[in-house]
Amino acid sequence: MNLNEVLLAAYGKSISECSNAEIYAALLKETDAMASQKCHASGKKKLYYISAEFLIGKLLSNNLINLGIYEDVKAQLSSAGKDLSDIEEIEHEPSLGNGGLGRLAACFLDSIATLGLHGDGIGLNYHFGLFRQVLSDNAQTTIPDPWLNDHSWLNRTDITYPVRFRDLTVTARLYEIHVTGYGSVTNKLRLFDIESVDESVVKDGIDFDKTEIAKNLTLFLYPDDSDENGRLLRIYQQYLMVSAGAQLILDECTARGCQLYDLPDYAVIQINDTHPTMVIPELIRLLMERGIPMDDAISIVSRTCAYTNHTILAEALEKWKISQLNQVVPKLMPIIEVLDNKIRRKFDNPSVYIIDKEERVHMAHIDIHYGFSVNGVASLHTEILKNEELQHFYKLYPEKFNNKTNGITFRRWLMHSNPELSALITKLIGDGWKQNAGELKNLLKFRQDEAVLHQLLAVKQEKKHQLAAHLAKTQGISLNADSIFDIQVKRLHEYKRQQLNALYVICKYLEIKSGKTPKTPITVIFGAKAAPAYTIAQDIIHLILCLQQLIANDPEVNPYLRVVMVENYNVTLAEKLIPACDISEQISLASKEASGTGNMKFMLNGAVTLGTEDGANVEIHALVGDENIYIFGDDSDTVVERYKNGSYNAKQYYTENPTLKKAVDFIISEEFAEIGDKIRLTRLYKELTTKDWFMTFPDFERYVEARECAYTDYENRMAWAEKMLVNIAQAGYFSSDRTIAEYNQDIWKL
Repeated sequence: MNLNEVLLAAYGKSISECSNAEIYAALLKETDAMASQKCHASGKKKLYYISAEFLIGKLLSNNLINLGIYEDVKAQLSSAGKDLSDIEEIEHEPSLGNGGLGRLAACFLDSIATLGLHGDGIGLNYHFGLFRQVLSDNAQTTIPDPWLNDHSWLNRTDITYPVRFRDLTVTARLYEIHVTGYGSVTNKLRLFDIESVDESVVKDGIDFDKTEIAKNLTLFLYPDDSDENGRLLRIYQQYLMVSAGAQLILDECTARGCQLYDLPDYAVIQINDTHPTMVIPELIRLLMERGIPMDDAISIVSRTCAYTNHTILAEALEKWKISQLNQVVPKLMPIIEVLDNKIRRKFDNPSVYIIDKEERVHMAHIDIHYGFSVNGVASLHTEILKNEELQHFYKLYPEKFNNKTNGITFRRWLMHSNPELSALITKLIGDGWKQNAGELKNLLKFRQDEAVLHQLLAVKQEKKHQLAAHLAKTQGISLNADSIFDIQVKRLHEYKRQQLNALYVICKYLEIKSGKTPKTPITVIFGAKAAPAYTIAQDIIHLILCLQQLIANDPEVNPYLRVVMVENYNVTLAEKLIPACDISEQISLASKEASGTGNMKFMLNGAVTLGTEDGANVEIHALVGDENIYIFGDDSDTVVERYKNGSYNAKQYYTENPTLKKAVDFIISEEFAEIGDKIRLTRLYKELTTKDWFMTFPDFERYVEARECAYTDYENRMAWAEKMLVNIAQAGYFSSDRTIAEYNQDIWKL
């Protein structure tokens, strides 16, 4: 790309004469055109990856990298006195996802294209995403997060489909975003929207009339479902996605020669969590409309759909009341009842029925019975599904169950977010790792090379300075780049146990107040959004923000300890935080985190994990060995057994451990009450001391020991750098290219 020529044609000005906004708009247009002109994957059979979320992040640099022109464009800008990172700041991050589920889907699309596979994503075009988080008065507030403007990657198409609900019919229009593969083909993310959506109905924060479906249907991802109208709106959203998606799939397959009975030869539909489950009865309905008998339609769909389970939490496996489905999509209920009756005739076990005695439809049960594959997303997660949570189903269909450990795309999470480390790796082992991540293991031969270890530490220090500069500029946060960066960034949920991290911070604060100071200052960074209706999660954010204020205003403590909660954590912030991290907090309660992918991103960038034996931490531990990770806490068997027999007593741990008690009591201390909200803090205190559902207390003492051990080990810089190098070298297994190759080999067979 000759950027000067592009800009002269667009604006009649050279690079140096153009504004950053003009350069961004021209780069977007030219890059998108280049992506569209690249060959698209083709073939008889196509993958449709259907998901409620695609957290794709900013796309300019990612596309420049995948198109092979990043360095050239960067150099052209630099020679004209422009900085590509400044140009990137113009771009709005697409608000199409929330947490790990959506980021995983985005990584998968990147790898599907990189491997040249014939496959697209299908989802919804949310106007305001989840929400934009604003932190004020030591609490989270929420406002819309608009991203759609004249300069977005979204391309409008002429493809529309009618979607008929009980009380209205809408027209779903297809929009597309090009998904570039690294040195490979271009695929698409296909997003449906309706043109009757009215953004002005959002009045106060993110509140709106949930009953005006034609105006609100695609405004927000996961609209608040704490009331009945919110729950119904979620069903409306899900049906819009699957009905329009199913019509698109059938149209594309018949255009390629499909005769409908042979649909499994032309399409495989990967259902990403339970949100798209209604695609199964909807496809059956559409096939019946086209003249296929119901039993045949059921057989066809059952050989077309596959299901990925992302959770062990029972509350996250969706269940909709029959009355709710009848209010929104009554035409699906007769089909769902037939699907349930077939299971009842076949199996005498109410735990595997689709409709339970409370007249709720279990979406995951539809996926398992009427899909041909069920996969977990980490080895431990899949074993728990088989042996505990979905054991009844595993006994029925052992051949359906398989594991596909999650992965991340190294293009975004190393090449883009950490070009300094990428350049060092390439200098040491060549650039083959960019397409074969397993080659990172070649770094192990440098684990005793002090010159290399010093370079590795220098890169980390540079990334810490960059993060400090970014947060100072964008959020007014001051960081000490010479401190230990201890980071926990992920969705705010009790099972992820940000409260355990906060209790440690209280302990450390009290320790410093007593005169015991750490050798190297510590900066504890949090980043997380909490669902507006999740009260305890909101209380945990309040606790963290109060700690941030307390410590910042205490001259005895703040030279040694800082707490920072970044505002509106998203992909863009993750790209800055992850490369700067020294210690990666992955402290979920064992058995509760299906996989995690943040743990992989931190590892890849040379952070050392402090975590439980949960999710993919288990596989990280196996790869790096005991000496290069800090593992603590009860194992999953112990936790599962405690839940089974109801033996856990939070009060007992609280009263028997004086250090723990002191930290917990501090939450309701007079000192803390001066800056905090008494109602919030008292509620959190009571939740911990009487319930502590995710067992913070049993792991507390060992967590403190492991964290102190990590801080002590950090002082030996060469030994720490070796831990960093081993983690980077062993991260190759967690490439999403490997994950997608396994999906294709075992499930999709494209």
